[in-house]
Amino acid sequence: MILVVRPVHSAIAGFLTVTLGCLIGVQMNGGWLLDEPAPATAVAPAAPHVSSPAAGVALAAGTLAAAPVAAANESYYVQLRKKIRWVETRLGAAVLKTPDESSRLLLAKSAAEHARLADVGLTFRDVYGIINAETSWIPRRGASKDGTPNLGIAQFEPATARALGLADPNDPVESVHVAALHMKEAALWSAQRLSGLKLSGPDRAEKLREGVSIYYNLSTRGRNAWNGRNTLQLPRETQRHIENARTGAQEAAWLDAQVQAAKYSSGRALAVAANSIQVNSR
Repeated sequence: MILVVRPVHSAIAGFLTVTLGCLIGVQMNGGWLLDEPAPATAVAPAAPHVSSPAAGVALAAGTLAAAPVAAANESYYVQLRKKIRWVETRLGAAVLKTPDESSRLLLAKSAAEHARLADVGLTFRDVYGIINAETSWIPRRGASKDGTPNLGIAQFEPATARALGLADPNDPVESVHVAALHMKEAALWSAQRLSGLKLSGPDRAEKLREGVSIYYNLSTRGRNAWNGRNTLQLPRETQRHIENARTGAQEAAWLDAQVQAAKYSSGRALAVAANSIQVNSR
């Protein structure tokens, strides 16, 4: 069953619409183009699943070893938690808490920067997209088909959390940052799977992101069935994960464009006001 999340909180003010007209055509890393705003609500996959990573992914670029990250970053996480604002949202009949749009962008950007996702061709939009595919940014408990619990905003299985050094899967701040590290490993794995294919730049970037969803969503056996061309033969849940990650990345680009437009409008208004004060004081 597909769950449609309908936020209770208000959308960003409509006065930005005209200002944003020139920003709708934002080109995302990987060739995704926005020709219309992403929907305000996201579709979460049924029973999201994160499989335990292998001990290491042997790649030409090296092996990403899972290492504890909580202790080294706890002070930073404490400060970041203070900046997160929570709002109510509906999930079926339940009313739950979710970070507001600004907080989502803050988390996604921080996680992408700390994981250095740019090194593997990903951005904060991809972090936003993966969390969108997992939970639509609503921290909660899920379960895999075999009953294994999926925890928190990034839906980590307990074994995966331990392997990645995630101390508290129910902490959204820590979980999003560790999810970004997991995505970096996934991107390296995906690039290796695509290395023998003749693809254009945009096609390769899109396929790379497909691989990130596949790595995040499937077991080792399931993900290794992917050859870069047989995505439509994968489980429907995985295909939905790819679609929702793409939708979330588009939403992140749209929200970020709104934030930038608001900053521009505010800065311009302040400049006009300052100029008016100078003129009137003469």
